[in-house]
Amino acid sequence: MKKFLLFLLIALAALAGFIATRPAEWRLVRSTTIEAPPAVVFANLDDFRRWEAWSPWEKLDPNLKRTFEGPSSGVGASYHWIGNENVGEGRMTITESRAPGHLAIRLEFIAPFAATNETVFTLAPDIAETTSVDWAMSGRNNFVAKAMGLVTDVDALVGADFEQGLGALKEVSEAQAVQAADAQRAAAAAAAAPESAPPAGEETPAPAAP
Repeated sequence: MKKFLLFLLIALAALAGFIATRPAEWRLVRSTTIEAPPAVVFANLDDFRRWEAWSPWEKLDPNLKRTFEGPSSGVGASYHWIGNENVGEGRMTITESRAPGHLAIRLEFIAPFAATNETVFTLAPDIAETTSVDWAMSGRNNFVAKAMGLVTDVDALVGADFEQGLGALKEVSEAQAVQAADAQRAAAAAAAAPESAPPAGEETPAPAAP
């Protein structure tokens, strides 16, 4: 029994030492291309009230409680949520906002566990009113997170959510771009149209004789 306990202690110490050598930092990135101008896409990111239309976590709890603080968009805008076990409780605060290409957010998880990560959206214009979007999240691993990383990782846990969110962001932004283009064409057509003719039955008065 003493030999077994000694072996167990040695094994646990070795495991703890191995866990301690695991990476202290992690980073997750997903990307997509959206057929909409950067300004259209950025507007859907810079205002937390618009996240309900595309965020992959917004629909996990139909009774999600949302609180918005600070400005409606830009640096200082904050979003606090409280939900079920699928979404927990947390807060997002915009720390950098450089339209239409860069947005940084401090992401604070409160429950069921505490953690603070950084989220960054990078937008770059492409050809023909198209935008390339990178969605990145990074953070630090404590000992418990390092241990959990032996059986799973952030990429496996959150990567699919990022892909789903980018797909919804693409759908929403492209629909908005189409609506804006249609409105511009209609306005241009109205501006270029000739003046309307007089109503039927009415004659245009002849010019007065000199």
